Amino acid sequence: MRPLLLASAALLALPSPARARPVVPAAADIVIYGCTAGGVIAAIEGRRLGRSVTLVCRDAYLGGMTTNGLSWSDTGNHRAIGGLALEFYRRVKRHYDNPAAWNHAPRPARAENFIDDGAMWQFEPKVAERILETWVREAGVQVVRSQPLDRTRGSVERAGTRLVAFRSNGGQRFAGRMFIDASYEGDLMAAAGISYTIGREANATYGETLNGVQLGKSTNHQFTLDIDPYKVPGDPGSGLLPRISAEKPAPDGSADRKIQAYTYRLCLTDVAANRIPLPKPAGYDPGQYALLLRYMDAGYRNFFQKFDRIPNGKADVNNFGGFSTDNIGMNYGYPEGSDAERAAIAREHVRYQQGLLWFMAHDPKVPAETRAEMVRWGLCRDEFTANGGWPREMYVREARRMVSDFVMAEPEVRGLRPTPRAVGMGSYQMDSHNTQRIVDARGFARNEGNIEVGVGHAYPISYDAIVPKRAEATNLLVPVALSASHIAYGTIRMEPVFMILGQSAAAAADIALANKTSVQDVSYPSLRQRLLAEGQILALRR
Repeated sequence: MRPLLLASAALLALPSPARARPVVPAAADIVIYGCTAGGVIAAIEGRRLGRSVTLVCRDAYLGGMTTNGLSWSDTGNHRAIGGLALEFYRRVKRHYDNPAAWNHAPRPARAENFIDDGAMWQFEPKVAERILETWVREAGVQVVRSQPLDRTRGSVERAGTRLVAFRSNGGQRFAGRMFIDASYEGDLMAAAGISYTIGREANATYGETLNGVQLGKSTNHQFTLDIDPYKVPGDPGSGLLPRISAEKPAPDGSADRKIQAYTYRLCLTDVAANRIPLPKPAGYDPGQYALLLRYMDAGYRNFFQKFDRIPNGKADVNNFGGFSTDNIGMNYGYPEGSDAERAAIAREHVRYQQGLLWFMAHDPKVPAETRAEMVRWGLCRDEFTANGGWPREMYVREARRMVSDFVMAEPEVRGLRPTPRAVGMGSYQMDSHNTQRIVDARGFARNEGNIEVGVGHAYPISYDAIVPKRAEATNLLVPVALSASHIAYGTIRMEPVFMILGQSAAAAADIALANKTSVQDVSYPSLRQRLLAEGQILALRR
């Protein structure tokens, strides 16, 4: 079989060869950049409110991570999810209520994936994509695909504090009255000159305890055994094994520019009739996994902990443990990188992750029982069919984050400080994956940055966190790369929450248009009344 090193969304973001220019859309009431699930829901909401909407996609598909392997939804408290987000999960359930939907494996006897209001929270990527594609057609959304934003200077036209239009790499111009940046990267926001940050703030910045460097508190997804990090055990002069940083971490709680690890959320199957053998990537180097081999030699055997079952004999495969699918420390240049630089980072992640699976399945030094288990799994023939079964999009857990006049931070998500003007709720734990792998003070390999601390209750998310500073833009909303500290973003950054905030952003845009006002001056009582009427959840009793 030919080695498989597949494309990702970052690759698709490169400029396209010259071709016949498509028809340029007319100026729309609301222009949305970013076809994440949050962007799709924003577009549907805009059309429901009678607005003309142009949804501009970087890629050829809809849904972001919701349709690219993140199928075991990180939902937190289901009662905090309402509006169109809840309708999405109800549509998932209606799909699987049909016995014909279970074509590769029987429906589980247990109803653990259902809740009382008729929603289902785990699904196949292709099902999520089909639901979103059908929904935008029903809503009459104008979708323009494969038009990544031109991120060079001057690509966003402005008239004072108002955005007028932006240009894509393909040369198309998208003009509108209101704009929503629903990209994970905050690309439109950044191109428009909006303030943002990258990395981890110091704890002192917003009165937090879990931000910044967190070596002492990084206890999960950690090495559970003492593993020597040097090529020659006990000899620092021999150099470090691959994928260990020689950098000494800064003091706990201090700021840096590092970001939590990215991965591909794989959809694998152990159903033979639907299985594609795991690919061996071009440039495969078993030496990249020497630290994992040393860990297994010491007795580690928990590699398959996060193969979470979804329908039809499939699994959503996520990172678990000290050395897993997260490509720790290899993404720092991604948020600000050019299209070519991002593409190179995505290729590195594909090579690392495909190589990891190949290593676990085929390397004779890997324990026989581990190889036997790994080789049972493969990519799915019926998922990501144009990309050989590999997800099209890398999981960008965090990139840029807007800095507006209000920043959601740890005290807000813990309920220690009041949150003004709620437009949705979050409830998932404060969750950051590891940011670096280093040698600790005792001379052993250790990961740094993983935090998993519950918030204790559902919490409100402020309208002010999705609105830029007035002096920077008055007709732009940012519901995905919103204004939040690193650790607060760690709980907010869940797909259902992005859907919730996408709907609320579009509702606010409609009110601003109707009243001919700025997004900063939208009447919150009017917005709140509208959101509650549409089933959004803005408060829960503890």
